[in-house]
Amino acid sequence: MGRPPLNRRLAAFGTTIFAEMSALAVRTGAINLGQGFPDTDGPEEVREAAVRALRDGRGNQYPPGPGVPELRAAVAEHQRRWYGLGFDADSEVLITAGATEAIAASLLALVEPGDEVVALEPYYDSYAACIAMAGGVRVPVTLRPDGDTFRLDLDELRAAVTDRTRLILLNTPHNPTGTVLTHDELAAVAELAVERDLLVVTDEVYEHLVFGTAHTPLVSFPGMRERTVTISSSGKTFSFTGWKVGWVTGAPELVTAVRSAKQYLTYVSAGPFQYAVAEALRLPDAYFHGIREDLRAKRDLLADGLTDAGFQVFRPSGTYFITTDIRPLGETDGFAFCRSLPERCGVVAVPNAVFYDHQDQGSPFVRFAFCKRDEVLTDAVARLKTLGAG
Repeated sequence: MGRPPLNRRLAAFGTTIFAEMSALAVRTGAINLGQGFPDTDGPEEVREAAVRALRDGRGNQYPPGPGVPELRAAVAEHQRRWYGLGFDADSEVLITAGATEAIAASLLALVEPGDEVVALEPYYDSYAACIAMAGGVRVPVTLRPDGDTFRLDLDELRAAVTDRTRLILLNTPHNPTGTVLTHDELAAVAELAVERDLLVVTDEVYEHLVFGTAHTPLVSFPGMRERTVTISSSGKTFSFTGWKVGWVTGAPELVTAVRSAKQYLTYVSAGPFQYAVAEALRLPDAYFHGIREDLRAKRDLLADGLTDAGFQVFRPSGTYFITTDIRPLGETDGFAFCRSLPERCGVVAVPNAVFYDHQDQGSPFVRFAFCKRDEVLTDAVARLKTLGAG
């Protein structure tokens, strides 16, 4: 073959770091705190709802393109229940194959080749690939350490917007840093979007996994209703990541645009699981408070252990990831550190540099996931504490 088979837009994207590090965990028998998936299933009543849907023949054939009516209604109810937002279940809600498809469909639908897309760096790796597939130009705005967290520089964000900017891709609660944008930061983003007539796609999959703070959807700010595509999913909140059930909410013209792209990606997916997620979204408040408090305890267990092991720890306000700085351990290269960590102490983590365009900015940072059983985290902490002796 005279030329490489992979097109230019995707040439820079090979096997994900998650696949590499998970394979390393299997090969070495290490504890995998790299990829963000729980090691226990979610609520039994939700799993049984999926089984019931399968047995009753609901969703075993193609479900409706926008999603089953029961789930679209449940998503609309969820937005009203938690945030006081009113969305029409028929015209303003779209069910997708997880948030990842929602992001891809949104960018494919809304971005023209050459349009600039501003995204907060570090970012989930699919953002870069989806912007590339849409033919957009990625413009990173870097979150930087500020005390025990990472913060958005609003002046830098404003300076990143040009006449070629079409869209801001926002993620809060933020993976991998665990930052939750404040009300004032979100208000400033909204003001900028209105002033420059920008669209905004918000990834809010960790909306219920916040600790000591509150998540506020960007769409709730003045002027944002007609320009915001809000994305979330069931995987993180209900610990069924393999079901791949996500959703988009927004004004009818935006949802219609996203659906136009989505129908040529998966068309439909996860039929029986959609009915189960509809029931999950209607679980009592106690469930949502309980998972948050359970994860807060896991966060503290791992964060304290990482601190004792010598890492600088950025204790997250949201998500189920902890970003650490490895320089207090005498290390500066996150890739080399993560590739050697399984042999050194039997734990797998992910180098944050893979989430950066400016990889030097992320080089000393390493991410650990704490959505694991307490005994797994306790074992990992004990192993990590041996680093100083190595």
